[in-house]
Amino acid sequence: MKRPTSSEDNLKRTTSIPASMMAPCGMDCGICLARLRDRNRCTGCLSQEGPQQKHCTVCGIKLCAERTEGATFCFDCTKYPCRRLRQLDLRYRTKYGMSMIENLDHMCELGLDRFMAIENTRWVCPSCGSPICVHDRRCYTCGAQYERARSGAGQ
Repeated sequence: MKRPTSSEDNLKRTTSIPASMMAPCGMDCGICLARLRDRNRCTGCLSQEGPQQKHCTVCGIKLCAERTEGATFCFDCTKYPCRRLRQLDLRYRTKYGMSMIENLDHMCELGLDRFMAIENTRWVCPSCGSPICVHDRRCYTCGAQYERARSGAGQ
């Protein structure tokens, strides 16, 4: 099993995941297993076209009535971070080494475009330049498998 190189080593390689793939909760749908797998691909949480996974269509965070009208992301809510988001964040930090709350905080601080420029260097396969899946640390383009970083969120 390969160990992903640091973001500094990958600055030459980037993925091209668009900002439109960011979910309200801070999940980058571009690195989600449901998006990357070969069959029954999800088009992303906020996509208006193509199939979405059931968990995306009934997601309590995405459909949250508490979020300010017109706001896309949870950081715009007066209850941020709410209990539901904290539970999801804990699960993702524990199982996958990624923090959605950290993503949201960085998006709020840096702006979505700058955040995505950085995000597109964090989850890149050093072998082929395609996205690495957050859920199983696999590159679905070349098949390379990577270890989860031990240092916490991200890679």
